[in-house]
Amino acid sequence: MTDNTQRPDSGHADRTPDLPTQYAPADVEGPLYERWVERGYFEADAKSEKEPYTIVIPPPNVTGSLHLGHAFEHTLIDSLTRRKRMQGYEVLWQPGMDHAGIATQNVVERELAKEGKSRHDLGREAFVERVWQWKGESGGQISGQMRRLGDGVAWSRERFTMDEGLSKAVQTIFKKLYDDELIYRAERIINWCPRCLTAISDIEVEYQDDDGELVSIRYGSGDSEIVVATTRAETMLGDTAVAVHPEDERYQHLVGTEIELPLTGRRIPVVADEHVDPEFGTGAVKVTPAHDPNDFEIGRRHDLPSLTVLDEHGVITVHGPFLGLDRFEARSAIVGALRAEGRIVAEKRPYTHSVGHCSRCKTTLEPRQSMQWWVKTAPLAKAAADAVRDGKVKIHPQEMEKRYFDWVDNLHDWCISRQLWWGHRIPVWYGPDGEMVCVGPDEQPPAGEGWHQETDVLDTWFSSGLWPFSTLGWPEQTESVQKFYPNSVLVTGYDILFFWVVRMMMFGLYAMDGTPPFHTIALHGMVRDQFGKKMSKSFGNAVNPLDWMDKYGSDAVRFTLARGANPGVDVPIGEDWVQGSRNFANKIWNATRFAMMNGATVEGDLPPAEQLSATDRWILSRLNAVVAEVDALYDDYQFAKLSDALFHFAWDEVFDWYVELSKTTFQKGGPEAEASRRVLGEVLDVTLKLLHPIVPFVTETLWTTLTGRESVVIADWPKDSGFRDAAAEQEIATLQQVVTEVRRFRSDQGLQPGQKVPARLDLTGTALAAHEDAMRSLLRLQPAGEGFAATASLPVAGATVALDLSGTIDVEAERKRLTKALAAAEKDKAQSTAKLGNEAFLAKAAEAAVEKIRKRLETADADIERISAQLAALPQG
Repeated sequence: MTDNTQRPDSGHADRTPDLPTQYAPADVEGPLYERWVERGYFEADAKSEKEPYTIVIPPPNVTGSLHLGHAFEHTLIDSLTRRKRMQGYEVLWQPGMDHAGIATQNVVERELAKEGKSRHDLGREAFVERVWQWKGESGGQISGQMRRLGDGVAWSRERFTMDEGLSKAVQTIFKKLYDDELIYRAERIINWCPRCLTAISDIEVEYQDDDGELVSIRYGSGDSEIVVATTRAETMLGDTAVAVHPEDERYQHLVGTEIELPLTGRRIPVVADEHVDPEFGTGAVKVTPAHDPNDFEIGRRHDLPSLTVLDEHGVITVHGPFLGLDRFEARSAIVGALRAEGRIVAEKRPYTHSVGHCSRCKTTLEPRQSMQWWVKTAPLAKAAADAVRDGKVKIHPQEMEKRYFDWVDNLHDWCISRQLWWGHRIPVWYGPDGEMVCVGPDEQPPAGEGWHQETDVLDTWFSSGLWPFSTLGWPEQTESVQKFYPNSVLVTGYDILFFWVVRMMMFGLYAMDGTPPFHTIALHGMVRDQFGKKMSKSFGNAVNPLDWMDKYGSDAVRFTLARGANPGVDVPIGEDWVQGSRNFANKIWNATRFAMMNGATVEGDLPPAEQLSATDRWILSRLNAVVAEVDALYDDYQFAKLSDALFHFAWDEVFDWYVELSKTTFQKGGPEAEASRRVLGEVLDVTLKLLHPIVPFVTETLWTTLTGRESVVIADWPKDSGFRDAAAEQEIATLQQVVTEVRRFRSDQGLQPGQKVPARLDLTGTALAAHEDAMRSLLRLQPAGEGFAATASLPVAGATVALDLSGTIDVEAERKRLTKALAAAEKDKAQSTAKLGNEAFLAKAAEAAVEKIRKRLETADADIERISAQLAALPQG
């Protein structure tokens, strides 16, 4: 496992390391990161002959700042790329930002409002120029925050979804889709935001339970009377039918007839449609094709007219008494007018139901019929589904495949036009006589009187769907495209599986000759607070990760996030967990510094196994096993498990056991001590490398000091040499068992950790004789001198530890305490045994209750054995 990188002959043995006594992340992290960037460690060379490993950053919004979800996702990606770089791959972690159409336009419009202006005062060109100005001055603060976190991205390749190259990619694929008749223009129902004044995508809809009202209205009269229920009475002005189920006998006599629509004087037909649920409400529904997606489809099936009664601001546009009223004002006014006519049959308030809101401005959305641009998704979605079904692309964890197929197999056509000024303007020109021309990036648009370009821009997801290849220079067949496409893995949250991931799959397969954009889709969950609740400013539990980084260091935040990252599962996190990770970073620092002060070195080859002590062979055996375990867990994207494995190996085995066991060896000196110093150096070398991808700053500082080499960022990733020594592992396990039991006994007797006690160790018949000095040191046991009288004897794992506790404890008081504790444990055992032997109890009790009794019995048995041993070990009076 030795790294063969050239290094100076530094001679680290028996010297104080060039490290402060305490680790101060704030002094280390910033300069260290800049050094990495200056040396070009994170850059990717398309000409390299190394095997490529590519990951794109899910592009954060240019308006955004680093939140805990970003920090979580970036930690996972950075860990993967750092490991692969150390394994010898040509790694590209592609950075960049999304122009975030609606969000960015809203930010700049708010800035203009402070000046008493709107975008219309500036005009389109001047407004877009103002947005670019804002982007240059204020946008992209997240880049600096990514540096704080330690993101190893190729900064020289940073892209923006509105830059020249990506704009060309957008035009190219739009033209190709248009020519292949996969893009079309049509009037359909869309999600409309009356505040942002644009169509928005499904991803930008936030559903929440709102308190509204459910009113039942009587349409028609006499034999033609029919009652419908609605939460949106204001839209009745646009009703063009009432629908019932074809097999609903209650309304058979009305199907095909017309009834009067209240307040309007219009007569509308009663139609039969299988979409209607006869069991819901009255079994009759009002049909408003221009303001409801289901009604729109009913209208198409029955050739019903569509009447738009709300304008783009949500204001009533028809029928005198209500003309000009806001939709919510109109709702109350219309219900009042219907009540006055005796048309209200029932009213329910409050009526809680799910309502869509704009994710940007929180305005209640309005379904609205509108002329928009659409992508015909059926053939694209089929290719995206087949790529996963055929195994070209793997979804991890596999159980997420069902969610993917549920979405992609039922994908509706995608509305891609937005009524904004900031974004990729749709490259279509309209002529004076109804002509429509789509223009590619290398074509000249038609000129002359009457020609004008489409005013709408494209949905942000359209350009971000090209991200895996547009960032590499496509549509040009650049060296980067040839080297780094397809991506090795996509790491992203399951919440955008449907919206971003599916779009990248569709576009990648379509544009890149059937080659999917990535080999693996690794999905992670959402970061939540320590109680499992969604983090939100409105809940008061949102966390700025920069605050935690300032307080505890970036490594502590990263390790906490990685340690909670089980595939596809939400991640709870609390500040006390970050404190624990800070303590781990300090433990790494202090233990490594101590080891180096005691001569830990990486100089020279490891001694052959036959020249090593059992302690040295044990730790090398465990080290190789951990290397193999960590590799397997990385390949399975099991970040929580690998972090936990590294935590326990480093803290428990290396620092708490091996370093402590080695102290005695170092004190003795000689060849065995020199061998152990080299083994300790090897263990630290490899352990720091294994930890580096997750906690890069503290490990870089310690590793470079330990080894004298340039950087752990470009060091070789450890390999499992295959060395295992089961006998040594068993020997040290026995030693640990003896030490642990004696420590527990000492604690039970009330002895202080540092209090020394005379003892005699009988290790005959065990392999522990070589460890007696170390055991005495760990247990604070003095030699048994003249006059030694054993007052307690502990038989453990074939060894016997006899202790002289005279003068240290009150034997009679201790015997009374233990006797009382033994009686309590025996009582617990008797009660648990009786319950588990009671057939009536077992027949009625829940399995969880029975299991609880079983656990209680196990605990009682263990307590009886332990207390009995303690009583037996006390001196007889």
